[in-house]
Order: sequence, then C-alpha cells, then structure tokens
Amino acid sequence: MPDTSSDYQHTLKGSVSMPGVGLHTGEAVTMTMKPANPGYGIRFQRVDLPDKPVVKADCDYVVDTSRGTTLEHNGARVSTVEHTLAALVGMGIDNVLIELDGPEVPIMDGSSKEFIEAIESVGVQIQDAKRIVYTIDSNIHFYDPVKNVDMLAVPSNEYQITTLIDFNSPVLGTQHATLKHIAEFKDEVGPCRTFCFLHELEYLLDNNLIKGGDLNNAIVVVDKVVSQGELDRLSEVFNQKNIQVKQEGILNNIQLRFPNEPARHKLLDVVGDLALIGYNIKAHIIASRPGHASNVEFAKKIKQFIKKNKHLSDVPNYDPNQTPIYDITQIERSLPHKFPFLLVDKIIELTDNHVVGIKNVTFNEHFFQGHFPGNPVMPGVLQIEALAQTGGILALNNYSDPENYDTYFIKIDKVRFKHRVLPGDTLILKLDLLNPIRRGICEMRGTVYVGNKLVTEAELVAQIIRKDKK
Repeated sequence: MPDTSSDYQHTLKGSVSMPGVGLHTGEAVTMTMKPANPGYGIRFQRVDLPDKPVVKADCDYVVDTSRGTTLEHNGARVSTVEHTLAALVGMGIDNVLIELDGPEVPIMDGSSKEFIEAIESVGVQIQDAKRIVYTIDSNIHFYDPVKNVDMLAVPSNEYQITTLIDFNSPVLGTQHATLKHIAEFKDEVGPCRTFCFLHELEYLLDNNLIKGGDLNNAIVVVDKVVSQGELDRLSEVFNQKNIQVKQEGILNNIQLRFPNEPARHKLLDVVGDLALIGYNIKAHIIASRPGHASNVEFAKKIKQFIKKNKHLSDVPNYDPNQTPIYDITQIERSLPHKFPFLLVDKIIELTDNHVVGIKNVTFNEHFFQGHFPGNPVMPGVLQIEALAQTGGILALNNYSDPENYDTYFIKIDKVRFKHRVLPGDTLILKLDLLNPIRRGICEMRGTVYVGNKLVTEAELVAQIIRKDKK
C-alpha cells in the first residue's frame, strides 16, 4: 500500500487494462490506465473518437450528474467516472492517463474494488516532484434547500470524510460512515457497492436507462411489497432464476459487505467527485445526504476558494524575532546601494534558488515627502527596486567575493501592482529563480507581500558583471 500522505507525487509503474460494460449504455468498453508525468493530473482520453480527444478530471467540465458524474470537453464525453477517481485518490495516484474506447467507464462490481486491484497489479511509482496540498483554513459550506443536502469542509490536519444518509427508509434507516485517513480507503470504503431502491430500478428499466445493470453491480433496496409477478419480471430482465427478497429488504439475498455499506458507498462517491477539485486538500468533509450534483457543486466551491487563496501557500513565514541571515550592515556590504536608496532591511531566507527579504516601510521614508505627501503611497517603481536589490543578494549568493560584482537589471516583465503599500506596512520580498544562472544571466520571479496579501509581482532578469571588467 503506497504512503498516500507522501510529500511526493505518484503515478503507476505500468499500464493496466480493464474490460467491462457501461452501466447505463450497456456497451462493452476497455479502460486502460497509463503512467503520466508529474503535474499531469488525471485525464480521460476517448481513443475511439477522431483525434482521440482528452478531457481533464475537473469539476468545470461536468455536464451531467443525473445517474453518475459525466465529463465533457474537447469533444470527449466520459460517464460514470466517480468510482475510478475514488480508487485513484484512495491509492494516492496523482498522475494518470485513462484511455477508453467507449463513452462510459466500466461499472465492474459497482464499487472501486476492481480498480484498486488493477492499480495494485502494476504497482505505484513515486515521482521526483513535490505534491502540493492545500489546507482549508476556514469553513466552506454548501446547502441545497430543495434536496436538503448539507456539506461542510472544516480545517483539519488530514483529509477526512464523514457522510450521513437518511432516505426515510425503514430498510436502510439513518446511516453514517467515516474515513479518518485516506489510507483506510482501500479496505474500509473501496469495496462498497452502489445502491438504489426498487422503485428507482423499475423507473430505470422502464426507460431503458441501465442497459448494463445487473444484480452483481448494485445493491437493490426493496422499499415496498413485491408481487411474484414483479419478481418474475426482474428474473427475466436480469436473466437470473428465483429472484427473492429475504435479507432485511435486500433484493436477491445479496450479502452486504458492511452493515452500513450504502453510507460507505456515498462516502466513496464523495471521494471520487471531490477529486474533480483538481487539488489535493487537507480538510474534514462532513456531508449530510450527499449526491453527485451536490458533490460537484461543493467541489466547485472548494476549487474557487483555493484559486482565490492559493497564493497564501507561497507566503513566506516572517517572525520578527527570527535572527536574520543578513542584517542591514551585511546587506550594505554586499550591495552597492547606500542610504537613502538601500531598500532592504534584512534577509531572512537564502538558498541557491530563492531569497526572502524584509523592508519596513515607515512614514519617514524620503520619498513620501514628494509622492502624494497628503496621502502617502510607496511608489511602485521603488517596490520593484526593493525586489531588484533583494534579487541581487540571490544572484551573488554563489560568489565567494560578492563585493567584487554588481548586478544590473536588463529586463522587467509582467509587472502587476495589486494593492497600495502604505506607511507602517512590512514588505516581504520573495524571489525565485526561473532558470539556473548561465553566463551571468539571472532570471527571477518576484513577489511582494504585506502580511498574507499579495501586493506586487514581476519577472526580473539581471546580469552579473565583475567590477573590474566593466
């Protein structure tokens, strides 16, 4: 079993194919899962269509949730993706290409069990790329008053899920299921099969909507008195003799794998549908009466939250009590800039590929005398200059005698000023190398934060020149 909490991304060690039948189309289909590069994510490819279009597993591409979750993009439509997605998440797979020669993922036994077994048959490969996990730091709530669905994501140190189902059924009653750690998915949730009520089954049969269904890939809950005539009809439809209702209202005396298997399957669906967020998350998901439509809407809400706040994961942690790597005296010796043009007070992080500096903006700055003196705002060009000076420290970090070199900025691109910088603000200046330094050329991405707020960003290119060779 792979370490699903690993800091690194995972893919498959090899390709694996699974023949089966689509639940709703009844069409024979072969699904092949293939390894993919880091950052690829989960994507489906319709190899039976011209140009073999690909659709990413993303909630923005969901087009139908009536009888499962259906994706469509680039002319590719793929149905009933949730059980496969749940298996991939449960086994810690980040990157995979899933080829299909038909429009629907095979239903197999109605759970994630056989997909998990297929993954285990080829093995899981750790990749040389960090897994990015977003922490939900505030509650995210979704409520559907029509369906009475309530879903909540609360902060947690792990990805946990709790589901509650209540169909007002004397057979099922009220059930709940909990997944405390994703590593438990394989044994505790993966084998749990989909279910429906007999009255739903009759509707689906009458409308020819489950052409690939049989009593081996779903639990049918009998919620009414069934005549012998109806049992005979079901026997004919499913080509099985002596269909009966014996065990606690379950059709054909199917043995449940868990007493609360329906609630666990609903949890499985939540895992699969929330994979469509497209990001790994840490949160406790509490879902009351969930369904595919609400799961997808909740996934969209979480995705929007992450997109709005994901820059927070890049914000350096600044502790004013931390001893700096460079104080102002050391910075002054390293850079040619002097008062009043030295705009970096200290360096708190420094590696071969990134640097973090601090600039305390006070009302006594010389530039405030002439720049909106009645409404002081730090000039944007000086924010870029502060970034450039901090980047100079990074550029010269690999030289044993930085005092003998100067850095000259030869290009500034993609500059955006997002918020004003005012007296009293503390600028956190971060620069990351975009490429290794070659022939004295240093390409960097710079970001400026005030607290957790991104205020300025830019890409900068500098040239390092020895002073005696100017």
